[in-house]
Amino acid sequence: MPEQQQWTITATEQPPEWFIQAVKQYTPASSGLYAAQLLWQRGIKDRQQLTAFINHKAYQPASPFEFGQEMHLAIARLQQAYNTKEKIAIWGDFDADGITATSVLWDGLGQFFAQNTQLVYYIPNRLKESHGLNNQRIDNLAKQGCKLIVTCDTGSTNVEEIIYAKQLGIDVIVTDHHTLPAERPPVAAIINPRYFPKEHELFNLSGVAVAYKLVEALYQSLPNVAKYPLEDLLDLVAVGLIADLVQLSGDCRYLAQMGIQRLQEDFKQPAAARRRPGVGRLLELCQKSGDRPTDISFGLGPRINAVSRIQGDASFCVELLTSQDVKRCNELAEVTELANARRKSLQKDVQAQVAQKLTQLDLSTTSVIVLEDVQWPAGVLGLVAGQVAQETGRPTILLSTEGAEEHTSTTLSNQGSILRLRSVTGGAGEAGEAGGEITPLFSNSELSTQHGLNAPLPLTALALARGSARSVNSVDLYQLVKDQAHLLHRFGGHPFAAGLSLLVENIPLFTAAINQQLRQSLGSTTLTPTVQADLTVTVADLGKELFLELKLLEPCGMGNPVPKLLIQNCWFENSWHRNQQDWQGKKVQYIKTEFDIRDDSSRSAFPGLWWGHYKDELPIGRCDCIAELDYNTFKKRYEIRLIAVRSSLNSALNTQHSPFILDLRNQEHSAPTTQDSTLIIEDCPTNWDDLRIWLRRCLATSRSTSGLENQQQLAIAWSKPNHQPPNQIWLTLVGIAKYLSRTNQLVTRGQLLEKIGISDQTLLVGIKALKYLGFTVKRQDRSLQITWHPSDSAENLADEAVARFLAAVREEQFQQQYFAEVPLSTIVAIASYDSK
Repeated sequence: MPEQQQWTITATEQPPEWFIQAVKQYTPASSGLYAAQLLWQRGIKDRQQLTAFINHKAYQPASPFEFGQEMHLAIARLQQAYNTKEKIAIWGDFDADGITATSVLWDGLGQFFAQNTQLVYYIPNRLKESHGLNNQRIDNLAKQGCKLIVTCDTGSTNVEEIIYAKQLGIDVIVTDHHTLPAERPPVAAIINPRYFPKEHELFNLSGVAVAYKLVEALYQSLPNVAKYPLEDLLDLVAVGLIADLVQLSGDCRYLAQMGIQRLQEDFKQPAAARRRPGVGRLLELCQKSGDRPTDISFGLGPRINAVSRIQGDASFCVELLTSQDVKRCNELAEVTELANARRKSLQKDVQAQVAQKLTQLDLSTTSVIVLEDVQWPAGVLGLVAGQVAQETGRPTILLSTEGAEEHTSTTLSNQGSILRLRSVTGGAGEAGEAGGEITPLFSNSELSTQHGLNAPLPLTALALARGSARSVNSVDLYQLVKDQAHLLHRFGGHPFAAGLSLLVENIPLFTAAINQQLRQSLGSTTLTPTVQADLTVTVADLGKELFLELKLLEPCGMGNPVPKLLIQNCWFENSWHRNQQDWQGKKVQYIKTEFDIRDDSSRSAFPGLWWGHYKDELPIGRCDCIAELDYNTFKKRYEIRLIAVRSSLNSALNTQHSPFILDLRNQEHSAPTTQDSTLIIEDCPTNWDDLRIWLRRCLATSRSTSGLENQQQLAIAWSKPNHQPPNQIWLTLVGIAKYLSRTNQLVTRGQLLEKIGISDQTLLVGIKALKYLGFTVKRQDRSLQITWHPSDSAENLADEAVARFLAAVREEQFQQQYFAEVPLSTIVAIASYDSK
């Protein structure tokens, strides 16, 4: 059953007239009211803020030397390398932020150090290596004669590797924006905006922006060396900033605005005259023009990321972004496009498989979705996890056990006789975070003790699952995963994304623990997929004027999302769908539905798209929808992009009242006073199937009557359960069993259930546990006879059986707690869905 979405509308505070008029100066063709409302909502509330937000020329960017002593140390070390002609290695990362950061340093430092002789770069292989520094590659750089490593988008917590490099005579300058180390590492310099307070204009810089600040400082310190202007790097900065989904405020917004302008100017040039022919060719392949942030977030960014997801090695992307060889760039762009097509295909396949597995989960009692499969390619799991999280409203972790034994074998051979399972505090997997400090968690002997073994574990027992996690609903996913570090091999990330790996045998324990942890932290809060609209508009409002007005907010991103528009009481016409094939026309990648939207505000329809959906999924008749207003460069038209839609008849699903369900839960009377036609449920259910039986009875009775006055009502009248601790319930069950054995009395299952307060299914698990303790349970007519013959022969099995019973009790208690507090709107939504 699909999850019912919750729709919300941002509370709108009417901005003062002076503010509306100030915004109108930038939107002469329209009233400026909608833009003013959005800007006011998002904290832009004075003229100076407004001017700096809209016009990047009015913004004063921070000096690179705001980084203080660390930037001075970095520049001094680079000047030393410049004077003594030392060899320098750039150490990057394999996502779009890391690739563009490497490219900025390659082009920027390349103005001072000869590329390929004095200056080289290295990017880890996503499918074979983790984020961050590693000793094997540091050895290779030492053999090449490198005396300085400059990291970008990585390195802050690689303390052990930095010490190792220093022992080989290699200094390290870290430029990064990820997790800070507990203490300053022994580096030549560390430039990381996380050292600033959160309100600082540089705090949100991504890896590419930090790299740019280093180059900017070097340009200022050696002003007569560079042949090309610093501003030539800004298009790359914009690509990395927007692709990395950092908050676009302060210098981030300024750099993105400047970079998009440079990107657009370069794309307008003939291919042979472009500064970045590779970027231009990529834009052509994805039918974009480079003038919108979405050209990066939906075009360039996914393509750059796709290379490492599919091929592992993304090193050639630096050449693609920086080379001026048009022919070579065209070749590399087509390889990138092929990788992206393959990524889409794999993503689509995994999405279908995940959707099938989701049908086997009861989402009403699942807080964190954890799914695994041996065939899933690790490179696309983060993308699919993000989609599942958005659709279900729950943090989602997808794990692949593909090639697990081979991966473990490599780990063992690299570590020698001691197996070191490690936790990465700064990043692992595919979360887009830089590698961090790696600390051993268990020795081989400790692992043997944990598993009850005296000999080292076989490789099959140590098979590793690797995956990605994505979060929603303000759940701090990084902390959630970090708290289970004792079960993990590696992990890292940030509140909304994480990567991790763990022993395959630990997956059930990890799943149970992380679900229990989130349930406890949420309390009575219910996780539901949520779509939030910013403004309510009509079809008559849609078009060029509104588009240009909303464009004032660009570039949009974290903290300043693309405006979402609520259109009510509308309908669709002329809908049709078609298969969207890959760029060579060979394979279907997506389904796309096109339509015209209408409402009573205008006689004219307005065009729109719904990606990944068939036309049959559009509601028939009047409906409400949430959409984004866009401009289609390829078709040269304004259109909406549908985000969510529901029939107007279902708009009341989130209201607090229902025409046939009465909420009498937790009321202090023994029996509710209701009409004769009311069905009453007093026992708290433990799953949706229990409740559906009553809902269907009610609906069936209602349909058989004529007129609303005779409609069957359903009263949910259970009380919040007062649970005993599971251990106490077990002791009570054992005590009753001993008493019955001693007195030779019989008991019915109903009597046991009433005395202990558990379900019949959980009681069966308890009876199995009793048998391992030496109890014998036999049927005698409709009763049970229990006898006891104590035995120690199966003590380990008894412990496991008791643990299963305790887990069953905890799960049952959680479910009852859920149904005691689940909003009536959710129950109504279930009833409405079942009635269709």
